[in-house]
Amino acid sequence: MKRLLVATDGSEYSSGAIRESINIAKKCASEITALSVIEINPQFMAMAPQIIEATEKDIRGHLEHIKKMVEDAGIGCEIEIREGEDVYKLIIEEADKRDADLIIMGRRGRKGITKLLMGSATARVIGHSHRNVLVVPRASEIKWKSIVVATDGSEYSYAAEKAAVRLIKDCCEACTLGAIAVTRPDATEERIRISERALEDIKATAEKEGIEVDVTLVKNRPHETIHETIIEYARQKEADIVVMGSHGRTGIERLLMGSVCERVIGHIDRAVLVAKISSRS
Repeated sequence: MKRLLVATDGSEYSSGAIRESINIAKKCASEITALSVIEINPQFMAMAPQIIEATEKDIRGHLEHIKKMVEDAGIGCEIEIREGEDVYKLIIEEADKRDADLIIMGRRGRKGITKLLMGSATARVIGHSHRNVLVVPRASEIKWKSIVVATDGSEYSYAAEKAAVRLIKDCCEACTLGAIAVTRPDATEERIRISERALEDIKATAEKEGIEVDVTLVKNRPHETIHETIIEYARQKEADIVVMGSHGRTGIERLLMGSVCERVIGHIDRAVLVAKISSRS
């Protein structure tokens, strides 16, 4: 967690990501790169160069303000402006170039049940990057008291387990850790056993690192969806961060993560760390 990349679009939805990137950097002795991407295309550049120039001036002022905030907190900071058609690709490129340990982004608070409840750039960064991504709602505050990890026994959940343990070890050993597995009403006995083994695995992994963990298996709750159960558990635990695994499906316009992960991010009022299999979590 030495190198953090916080992506900001200058809107209010980025405020939580900016604030908590400073919080994390203090805890983890990290350095921050603040990145903004100006979304443009060649036709727009030819027709309205003065608009692009004005936009870049505003964005640079925004980034300079962030740099001052970060440096006033005693943290190293660099700023970067990129221009291009695909915002998410440029964010991923910058994270790779700087070998970022974590990408931090905001979430747009749109309403809805099955629609994307975050900005498309955030969703696509999660789907296409091999690095862990922390999504921070603007009002979310990380107090470093409790972390929750959701698992289903898959390889994606195993990445989340590792990321949760690493986060506590690197940043705040005083945090409590809770782990939850939720099975569907039609789950087979084998599916339930897989979830039980997943919880046993994270308990063993955490305790090996000297971390106490409370594990909870929720079985066959027909009146509540899986994402609702995870969110309620996180609230009961007063979790600062929920850690989940994700898988990257191909496609540009579709969701690029599992539906449970997407819905937790969209509906929860706290930060969600999406752990990727190929990340150094």
